Amino acid sequence: MIRVSGLTKVYGGVRAVDDLTFDVESGKVTGFLGPNGAGKSTTMRMVLGLDRPTAGSASVSGRRYTDFPAPLREVGALLDAGAMHPGRTGRGHLRIGARSNGIPLARVDEVIAQVGLEKAATRRVKGYSLGMRQRLGIAAALLGDPPVLLFDEPVNGLDLDGVRWIRTLFRGFADEGRTVLVSSHLMSEMQLIADRVVVIGRGRLITDTDIAGMLGGLSGPRVRVRTPRPEDMAGALGSEVTMTRPGPDELEVAGLRASEIGDLAHAHGIPLHHLAEVEQSLEDAYLSLTEGSVEHVGHVSDAVSDGARR
Repeated sequence: MIRVSGLTKVYGGVRAVDDLTFDVESGKVTGFLGPNGAGKSTTMRMVLGLDRPTAGSASVSGRRYTDFPAPLREVGALLDAGAMHPGRTGRGHLRIGARSNGIPLARVDEVIAQVGLEKAATRRVKGYSLGMRQRLGIAAALLGDPPVLLFDEPVNGLDLDGVRWIRTLFRGFADEGRTVLVSSHLMSEMQLIADRVVVIGRGRLITDTDIAGMLGGLSGPRVRVRTPRPEDMAGALGSEVTMTRPGPDELEVAGLRASEIGDLAHAHGIPLHHLAEVEQSLEDAYLSLTEGSVEHVGHVSDAVSDGARR
């Protein structure tokens, strides 16, 4: 596993990472989430020995990354798809990694085929699109067939087919028992592939939980009710239940299950035209958790906002 313990990084008086502690378990995809500037990339760089912690420690399988004699055999990582020599070919870039880590050169062609870059392997990296660089970076991460994988925004530049491919790839790695840590701002993708999420803000841990806990642990169940007698329904529910009015004949109720509301409506003779539990999205849960932790907040004028709604 990956173990982060009391990890702290201070840059010029700014605490980019502040006493951060969490574990990333094997056999699972762990989403590493947080606003821009939260400290995600800095944390991953410290795990990989690229930055030295001010305090605390980060280890992989019980060892510091820098202590591995052939690190690509232990940990594969993609942090920056642009960190490649533009004058080298894709195959040449991978051959350097293979030679420096004692990996058979035959493995280079294997990972090139795995990421779908056979036709571009002999082209220079400077001619690659962003999506092609992402694929090459993933190939480099897979070169040593490592048990631990770290990816920072891996779907940047990928088309829909590429996004679906990488989704299947990550799930397959976890099913094989590997440790997979993925940092991303695409909440819809994280909801599809992650088993657990670690959320940080301003360098500190906000939550470390599984997806079910993230989705259901904030406000409990919510139910959308449509009835021609919304006032009567609201009265039957009582003042202790939290309700909102999304529409003139609709109620959104927090804290009760759909079956409980249905039984209550039946007991009071109130007709229902719609009754369904509202599934909270990972995006909703994430925004609720990180409110107040966002460094850079944009603002939209009322006129623009009204136009977007129309």
